[in-house]
Amino acid sequence: MGRNVLIGVTGSIAAYKAAELVRLFVKNGDEVRVLMTPAACEFIAPLTFQTLSRNPVAVDQFAQPAEWKPEHISLAEWADIALVAPATANTIAKMAYGLADNLLTATLLATRARVAVAPAMNDGMWGSQAMLENIEKLRSRGVLVMSPGEGDLACGRRGLGRMPEPADILEALK
Repeated sequence: MGRNVLIGVTGSIAAYKAAELVRLFVKNGDEVRVLMTPAACEFIAPLTFQTLSRNPVAVDQFAQPAEWKPEHISLAEWADIALVAPATANTIAKMAYGLADNLLTATLLATRARVAVAPAMNDGMWGSQAMLENIEKLRSRGVLVMSPGEGDLACGRRGLGRMPEPADILEALK
């Protein structure tokens, strides 16, 4: 479809699904750039996303920018769509309160692109009052919050909180 899709990957075991998501967007004809939180790098390597997107991967908020603009501004302006997948409870809370303490959250705060989140977390976290309020706050600002899937969770329980499947995310953003 030829869109500029910025995918933010956060520190969740579901980060492995983001690799398939990048592949699907590229196959769809979109230009993809990936931003990772430092915690995401504990689950999957930036090289994976660089190879699949054919673009450098941004992680460090204070790295030397490739352009004269700070990287969070150039990425914010570049994006047509900013998708956080997986979106952890921590990152969703930061988004709800406008915190910008890493490259991803700073970019999200600066962008005028359509923003979407694909949550991934434990069912207890997903159903908490704090999360419900954070989700409501994001939706009131026009953020597309996808519903998490139900099934086996990384904590060993079964419940609502799985990141939506990559094909379903792609379809929701068409």
